[in-house]
Amino acid sequence: MNRATGLFLKALGAIYLIAFLSFGVQAGGLIGSQGILPVANFLRGMHQALGARAFWYAPTVFWASSSDSALRVAWIAGAALAIVLILGFFRRACLIALLILYLSVSTAGQDFWSFQWDILLTEAGFLAIFADGSLGRTWLFRWLLFRLMFMSGAVKLLSGDPAWRGLTALGYHYETQPLPTPVAWYMYQLPAWFQKASTAFVFLVELAVPFLIFAPLKPRRFAAGVLIGLQVLILLTGNYTFFNLLAIALCVFLSADRRPGDPQPETRTHRAVTLALMVFVLTTSGLQFLEMFRVPLPAPAKTYLAWISPLRFVNSYGLFAVMTTMRPEIVVEGSNDGTAWTPYEFRYKPGDLKRPPPWVAPYQPRLDWQMWFAALGSAEENRWFYNFAARLMQGSEPVLGLLERNPFPRGRPRYIRAVVYNYQFTDFAERRRSGAWWRREEKATYLPPISLRH
Repeated sequence: MNRATGLFLKALGAIYLIAFLSFGVQAGGLIGSQGILPVANFLRGMHQALGARAFWYAPTVFWASSSDSALRVAWIAGAALAIVLILGFFRRACLIALLILYLSVSTAGQDFWSFQWDILLTEAGFLAIFADGSLGRTWLFRWLLFRLMFMSGAVKLLSGDPAWRGLTALGYHYETQPLPTPVAWYMYQLPAWFQKASTAFVFLVELAVPFLIFAPLKPRRFAAGVLIGLQVLILLTGNYTFFNLLAIALCVFLSADRRPGDPQPETRTHRAVTLALMVFVLTTSGLQFLEMFRVPLPAPAKTYLAWISPLRFVNSYGLFAVMTTMRPEIVVEGSNDGTAWTPYEFRYKPGDLKRPPPWVAPYQPRLDWQMWFAALGSAEENRWFYNFAARLMQGSEPVLGLLERNPFPRGRPRYIRAVVYNYQFTDFAERRRSGAWWRREEKATYLPPISLRH
């Protein structure tokens, strides 16, 4: 195993540790027995709908037990295995166990664990089981990095979104992304020409630079520097959990190169496993590329992709294919009489106008993130929101623990409603005058007043 591979595995261990600790903090409120989407209900529904096929389409160890104790055991075991991996012991066994556990968590997490970084961690974790520094297996990590970057650029153009094609997307992005940082506020104030130049730079990095991943060593190292630079800029302006850290970790394979005198451990069995792995990854990802470019696939290919997708071993990527140009925010309020309403304050998403955007990565507050997606649609399109409202009226401690404060500490509200506001960053003059980072304007009712009787 070469130095780059060893470094990547340590970084992967650290990312797994972050992911499982984050799961442990939030699991009870999100998918526990008193949570918003209890995993026991999910698995029961899957089995009723699919029968024995549910075990394949919902691959998770929580079929054995979906109790709150099982959730605790999963995150503690995952964190412990991640530490062992960082220390360098029992690497392959740890990697297999971590992959099984994180796939289980992602499946059981339903809407709350369905993000791009979750599938990226699963795919990187799958490849890591076979990582040994050999040329073929190192190339597969480079192929993963290429797909991650190139697909992210391609979907922006393929979507036909005018903000991306007109190079105005970053003029909106800093304000409208799910969880901006304080730096994003300052970036938003920059002139339009800078935002257009920055958007063009993003396209250059995502669509052109990835081809240097397959070039000789010096161009590869240049590509690594540019790709890492982009990830650092994203990390400074937005809270994207461990996503940027994992993308940076993948860049270490661009510096890996076989040197004269390096050992050649590639036995016949080793080469056979590498070949099988490459056939699997290239076939699956090739079909995904064709799908992305809207090339009609034959029925067997579609069936294969649908059949293999629950495992998340090979995936399509692409964030922000369509840029949001406004920022709707849901404000959840409770009442005992249906007349006086008191808002619930979330820990990280915009609410209080004078509270600065947070620094929270590599932790991901998944409820706050999901509220961003919910605001882009309706309550009917986000059925979990009704469960959330019900848990607030029931006074669920695990759910309330995900919020900044409970405005009803001595009881439970009889009614819950939700209102949508348009949030915008203030400018320098308004912030100096009022101290506010945000301004807002009421837009619509998201959820009319409901009670538990409803």
